[in-house]
Amino acid sequence: MTSATRLHTIVLSINGAEHTLELEARVSLLDALRDHLGLTGSKKGCNQGACGACTVLLDGERINACLALAVQCEGRQITTIEGLAAPGALHPLQQAFIAHDGFQCGYCTPGQICSAVAMIGEARRGWPSAVSGDPRAVPSTLSTAELRERMSGNLCRCGAYNGIIAAIQDASPEVAR
Repeated sequence: MTSATRLHTIVLSINGAEHTLELEARVSLLDALRDHLGLTGSKKGCNQGACGACTVLLDGERINACLALAVQCEGRQITTIEGLAAPGALHPLQQAFIAHDGFQCGYCTPGQICSAVAMIGEARRGWPSAVSGDPRAVPSTLSTAELRERMSGNLCRCGAYNGIIAAIQDASPEVAR
């Protein structure tokens, strides 16, 4: 670190706990999570926002943690894959991913699950997608094509897409059909 490097003290609320960090303004949320807090569930895939391996929830909405600066997230609620489950019990989507083989190597799985959690919330709020057709007439349940479109920001190099879709359909039958 040079003498010109300026550190900022920030407080991040992650998985219900507050963490005080001293970081350069240019540190991404992903690097803060992984390198400064040891929360390694969110993965660094492309580090360009193209693969979705780093997806976390920010105030309940999905974001690519590699594209967000940690300092931008101060005062907001961050949920990582580590914070989805209740103590002693997996989140329903985590259980469904296991039951439906929604992963192979597992590298993309944390981002896939966080994205699916947020996507289900978006669908419940009536957000349309490119498959929705008329954006004012969002279907009450989502077809497989709709789910694939809504999850298209999360890539799986192993090709476990059928298991991922089946897991989402199983974990949230009122949204997915």
